[in-house]
Amino acid sequence: MSLVSGNSPSSYDIKSAQLSVVVLLLKSNVLSVLDAELEQRFGRQSLFFSQDPVLLDLSPLAAQACTVDYAGLLALLQGYGMVVVAVKGGSPEQMQAALQFGLAQADDQLALQPSTATRHPQHPPSGPDIPAPLDAGAVYAETVPALVVDKPLRSGQQVYARGRDLLVMAMVNPGAEVIADGHIHVYAPLRGRAMAGARGWTEARIFAQVMEPELVSIAGIYRTSEVPLPADVLGKPAQVRLQVGPEGDQLRVDPIP
Repeated sequence: MSLVSGNSPSSYDIKSAQLSVVVLLLKSNVLSVLDAELEQRFGRQSLFFSQDPVLLDLSPLAAQACTVDYAGLLALLQGYGMVVVAVKGGSPEQMQAALQFGLAQADDQLALQPSTATRHPQHPPSGPDIPAPLDAGAVYAETVPALVVDKPLRSGQQVYARGRDLLVMAMVNPGAEVIADGHIHVYAPLRGRAMAGARGWTEARIFAQVMEPELVSIAGIYRTSEVPLPADVLGKPAQVRLQVGPEGDQLRVDPIP
């Protein structure tokens, strides 16, 4: 019997690690419906996901006698910038099928931490839904330089400052979107949609020289233009922040002196 050498290998090393992931709770196995709803929320050319690792939660499907088309599902999510790395919560048959596609089986004790920043909107928007808060482990990095945008943003344009602040030096027109994991500063009229703390950072704020937004959101709590801003902030320099309280979290809009 030969002995295995105790020398450290030169070609690799093995270490433990924690991985922050997006947790996608799959409520239906109908891929056409999922595709349509993802497109409505994020758009085909959205920058919101960028090869983000995804933990697929199948618990809503576990009690259903249904199969999961993993080949189609993985390809669909990849088209939106999501890479499925693991599954949990499915029936034995659903979990076994996932193994055939090289997916890991996770549980709540694994270092794939579910979001602790789930938010419930107070005033549902009439237009397309906004990005939901993601894994709280996907943190905002204050040490990363802010993304600076010098040109006006037209309707249909979207800018996402991933893991950092966003500074916009020109007008954000109606129909345009600015998204940041950190703060958003608009040194011009804000007339489109602004979403700060997009991945659950509740301390994020939105600052605008002229506050006239279609929608503002911080960590998933949002307010639309259907609820008019007070006269002391509408069209004036103002900031938006999240006020956490025992009766629920609310957005607060204050004038900037």
